[in-house]
Amino acid sequence: MRRAKWRDRARSTPLHPDLALKLTADLFWTGFLVCLPVLAVTMAVGLVVSVLQVLTQVQEMSLSFVPKLLAAGVAMVAFGPWMLRTVCTFATGLWSRIPSML
Repeated sequence: MRRAKWRDRARSTPLHPDLALKLTADLFWTGFLVCLPVLAVTMAVGLVVSVLQVLTQVQEMSLSFVPKLLAAGVAMVAFGPWMLRTVCTFATGLWSRIPSML
């Protein structure tokens, strides 16, 4: 008898596929927005360092790695509060929608 109730409850799930797709799309979009500043700064620094390496003909591997690592750290410090606020806003919005999904 208990299994039948569980099956009935599982069939009447309120999480519609459209809502699940929207939540997933919002998750990926938020992740993209949070990663974008660090990736953009790192890519720009990598491009500048690569151009300088080509112009000076210095092909040292650590010369391209260290500036990108430092730039990523600086970008995380600079954009960290915004990134944290964006993730927290998404998480609190998701948690506040849970009662309407049950």
